[in-house]
Amino acid sequence: MKKNILALSFFACVGIITSSCASSSGGKSPFLATADSLENNSQPVAKTIITGADQTSEYLKYLRGKRVAMVVNQTSIIGKTPSVDSLLALGINIVKIFGPEHGFRGNASNGAKVSDEKDPKTGISVISLYGKLKKPSKEHLADVDLVIFDIQDVGCRFYTYINTLDHVMESCAENNKELMILDRPNPNGYVVDGPILENHLYSGIGMHKIPITHGMTMGEFAQMLNGEKWLPGQLQCKLKIIKVANYTHDTPYDLPVFPSPNLNSQQSIVLYPSICPFEGTIVSQGRGTYMPFTVLGAPLLKGKYEFSFTPKSIPGMSETPLHQNQECYGVDLRKYDVASLRKSKQINLKLLIEMYKAYPDKAKFFDMSQSKQMGNFDKLAGTENLKKQIISGVSEEEIRKSWEPGLTDYKNMRKKYLLYQ
Repeated sequence: MKKNILALSFFACVGIITSSCASSSGGKSPFLATADSLENNSQPVAKTIITGADQTSEYLKYLRGKRVAMVVNQTSIIGKTPSVDSLLALGINIVKIFGPEHGFRGNASNGAKVSDEKDPKTGISVISLYGKLKKPSKEHLADVDLVIFDIQDVGCRFYTYINTLDHVMESCAENNKELMILDRPNPNGYVVDGPILENHLYSGIGMHKIPITHGMTMGEFAQMLNGEKWLPGQLQCKLKIIKVANYTHDTPYDLPVFPSPNLNSQQSIVLYPSICPFEGTIVSQGRGTYMPFTVLGAPLLKGKYEFSFTPKSIPGMSETPLHQNQECYGVDLRKYDVASLRKSKQINLKLLIEMYKAYPDKAKFFDMSQSKQMGNFDKLAGTENLKKQIISGVSEEEIRKSWEPGLTDYKNMRKKYLLYQ
């Protein structure tokens, strides 16, 4: 095993969409330029991305006179101001807030239960959807005319905000409430890859039969939940989607606000789809450092790699990280050229395969009993086969072949719900 960093083969129009169906049984800035302005006026100038939330002229009139509930967190902004504050200032009647994992202000640790509270700035009640409650109740929506969903996603099956969307759509459908989605770009929207979730591995980190990276925005994903009848009882949610302007799935997009405490850099966001499965192994992904999801390592890899880091308890990020206070040896991905990661449009398997080969005590690499912080690798992968294949020494090429025809079938199904090229 080389001591230097592993070479990676990595993955590397304004409008409103309305779907009206009744319930049935059946950073740089919020406006990231896609290219530098051109001095030669005879050449086309790339347009800037404008999120759904920033296009207030497209939905303010529709909101007036309605009692509005908002499903939001710290990524929910209009310009640089929290969307709740902005809409209140514009005269919109916001009666309550629903908060997802990490809380309304985004300061709760990964997996930590979040309690109900009153927002100290606005005095509006904040109801947690990441504690004992997973979806708004009938009582919560009794005084609500419309629900707004405005949360930044990063495009992965195990990133729980798509689950929050599912639960909110279910509740809206049950209670005949319309859901408005202020759509935002998917920073990993260019990659659709990984095994399709197997039914028996359904969990809080995998609720839908999709690959590891689904390649959709929240608005598109919502249309798929309706269209494939994936909501419980085949419920249908009435949707109004405010599209992102000047966006395609291949458009680079740096998030103006980081989506969770441990995705605190653009580098970590791009690496996340490939690094998160390590949470089901003995290898630390840098939780307990200020560089999570950009480093990998474990104490027993000393001598295999020169780079090292030591996880510590960090309130609000990782209170009891894997290998706490132990020096971990591994790879540093902080300076990897992320521009090259977009070319292959695949999640990375080489890191997982090579670090398994390098680990001296292979029986403990996937051993869930080693730490309560470790996730379930099979649930993260969405299949039991990947772990077996890595242990058996199956090649990357053969592993990828085993994801078919499920992956191709998903890509074809996905096309029906795309709002962007």
